[in-house]
Amino acid sequence: MKTRHVFSVPDIRSAEIAMKVARDCGIADSDISLIARSDIELEAIPCERRVVDGDFYPAAVRGLLGGATTGLLAGVVAVAIPSLGFTLAGAAAMTLGGAALGGWATALAGSAVEDPVRRKFHDEIAQGRILVVLDAPRILLDRVEPSMEDVGAKPLPFDKPTLMT
Repeated sequence: MKTRHVFSVPDIRSAEIAMKVARDCGIADSDISLIARSDIELEAIPCERRVVDGDFYPAAVRGLLGGATTGLLAGVVAVAIPSLGFTLAGAAAMTLGGAALGGWATALAGSAVEDPVRRKFHDEIAQGRILVVLDAPRILLDRVEPSMEDVGAKPLPFDKPTLMT
């Protein structure tokens, strides 16, 4: 499982150096992204490096779980009331329907929400700093962090599992 770590650097040149250090330490090129203020992103950051994720996947997973739980509870209640005539198959159908509806609704809502890194470090980005985002196994990130600090990349308090990796 991959974990996401975030480092802050003052400019695009420092970001390039930090990315080279990360690659040299074994981080895959596809696991390195950059986040910056929109004017900096448009001018200096290639499209393939930009983090454009919203909260789509985490929201969808929360919705699936919440919808399935709600559907299951409704199904169990319906089965417990004999006059409704629900069977266990009906309860299972309600569970699946709840999961589908919950996942769909929350994924739509989550797609409109900014990436969690961008939300958490809004002030850092607003100051014109560039965030170097690394998604890699924790063992690799522990090895790369001292090297990133040696080149002036400041580690930020973000250490969360990367969903869907």
